[in-house]
Amino acid sequence: MSFQLRREEVLDGDRLKAMLDESPARAAQAILVAAREDVLEAQALLGQILLDGQGIAQDQPLAVRWFDIAARRGHLMARNMLGRCHEHGWGGVADATLAAGHYRIAAQAGLDWAMYNYANLVATGRGVVEDQAQALGFYQQAAELGHAKSMNLLGRYLEEGRVCSADPVAARDWYRRSAVGGDFRGQFSYAAVLAGEGNVDEALVWLRKALVAGNLNFLRVAAPALASASDSRLHSMANEYARRLTELEQAQAV
Repeated sequence: MSFQLRREEVLDGDRLKAMLDESPARAAQAILVAAREDVLEAQALLGQILLDGQGIAQDQPLAVRWFDIAARRGHLMARNMLGRCHEHGWGGVADATLAAGHYRIAAQAGLDWAMYNYANLVATGRGVVEDQAQALGFYQQAAELGHAKSMNLLGRYLEEGRVCSADPVAARDWYRRSAVGGDFRGQFSYAAVLAGEGNVDEALVWLRKALVAGNLNFLRVAAPALASASDSRLHSMANEYARRLTELEQAQAV
């Protein structure tokens, strides 16, 4: 496979991923050359691989610079990633207000991930004034664009009737769509609904999927929630969650 990227080439995301999977170091060099040649997609990707240290030495401050270059040229995901760098303090001091500004620009331009990230800040009042109704609006916009994580959170608002009318039927459907879309929290939420309906066998299918993909923070909440369930089959699943939680905590400690 050739890793030479032309200035005028519009890079395909799948091709870029294939390049990085096949030979990260060679791909990174080609992406670096293309970024310097003003290929916009390569500039955004260079920021990502510098942030992750994929095929190139990790350099978070330099990642921020490349995200900023691409964002100024209109690359929405680079704008979103610039927001994430400011939110988490990657490559500099954490600043939720700056993060919110970048997310808002990309969200208003139609990027689902930015809608989700901005909604998270608005929902928790980080960097902006807390506004649950506005957060719900952005989650709904992103969910309607197919964003699986936002689907789960939209379901949560509808289930709880938070700043909207409670609608358990609609909540169930959004949880299902989130689960099918691959979000582990959505899979857990949908499993909870199924278990509540008495369909424990199907719930277990989704709980296993969530277990495979779930991260440490998720498992810390999910494991005790399952342990408190009345069905013995869910108790057994709780033990699997607890074992996986221990594995991840030990790996983090190392």
